[in-house]
Amino acid sequence: MFAPKHQFVHLKDKFPPDVEDAEWMSALGKEADWVIVTADVRIGRNPYEVQAWKESGNTIFFLKPGWLNLPFCEQASKFIKYFPSLVQKAERAERGSGFVVTVNGKIQRLS
Repeated sequence: MFAPKHQFVHLKDKFPPDVEDAEWMSALGKEADWVIVTADVRIGRNPYEVQAWKESGNTIFFLKPGWLNLPFCEQASKFIKYFPSLVQKAERAERGSGFVVTVNGKIQRLS
């Protein structure tokens, strides 16, 4: 039987809807090696949340704002197309690394 190597888990499937970003990032850091994909670029700008993300050791991919302007099916199609590149970056990344992903599939490492 086929067993996928990667799983997708929505934030709402693990945490209540009103959970603070720093709280869920910290909780995930105590579990397995999570890779986070989010369109919430504010996380990368809030020093408290950046600290929680870095301390968690999880790799994070920020989808640039243009992603949310696309119809859902186009978002899904593009994400699936670029997914192998995200996996490759995540597997090679140091713990706590961050990346920005454009709607054209360009992946830039955050410093």
